[in-house]
Amino acid sequence: MEKIETYRFTVEPFHVDFTGHLFMGVLGNHLLNAAGRHSHNRGWGIDQLNENHYTWVLSRLSIELNEMPAQYEQVEVETWVESVMKLFTERNFLIRNAKDGRIYGYARSIWAMIDTATRQPSDLIALKDGDILHYVLTADEKPCPIAKHGRVRLSSVAQPLRTIDTHYSDVDINGHINSVKYIEHILDLFPRQQFEQHAIHRFEIAYKAEAFMGEPLTFVGEPSTDILSDGTPISTQIEIRKNVGAVDKPAGESIVTAQIFWK
Repeated sequence: MEKIETYRFTVEPFHVDFTGHLFMGVLGNHLLNAAGRHSHNRGWGIDQLNENHYTWVLSRLSIELNEMPAQYEQVEVETWVESVMKLFTERNFLIRNAKDGRIYGYARSIWAMIDTATRQPSDLIALKDGDILHYVLTADEKPCPIAKHGRVRLSSVAQPLRTIDTHYSDVDINGHINSVKYIEHILDLFPRQQFEQHAIHRFEIAYKAEAFMGEPLTFVGEPSTDILSDGTPISTQIEIRKNVGAVDKPAGESIVTAQIFWK
């Protein structure tokens, strides 16, 4: 079986923002759908894993774009597995225009497999006699030309920006807050002017712990010291915390970190 698979979609009018370009969250969903189809067709889909009480959990996602697909454009997402380690696997994506081959950008992701009963990571190589190793396409065989995931470290000057409640539409099939919902909530922190004047060049997000329906989320932010010509930070760092104000840990528990690079 081929190690690469391509998933095609159309940018629908109800999936674009007021600039006429695809929402980052919708693009994230298409990447995850491509990953799901690729995994399923090789016997590693969530539905197949659930039969043995396992599931995939996204750990990191980095999307780097030359441009965001626009309304009515036909888009192809190409995906492949770059490496498999004991507890994590790296999956990459190429995003291009289906008609003219123009490359919109690339993405990198890291996934873990957890036992749904214990919520603990499982040994990927031990499962199914290491079958997952048959689908690896190394960086030498298929390069992904964007940087690997960075790290976000907020300093003491980071300030709380907003606290939101979580509801039914935030939760996915694994029972926790959906990976893409975090992306949407983070981008909701910025005013309309930010998106009118700047495009997202790179979006990095790391998932550190789970949150569940009904748990309030507090967003803490810190702008970069690097500044664009109009005074806008080149990058913004965000941390999402839960249980803020708890007696034993008043600052809360860090569950997600993200960094947005603007252009």
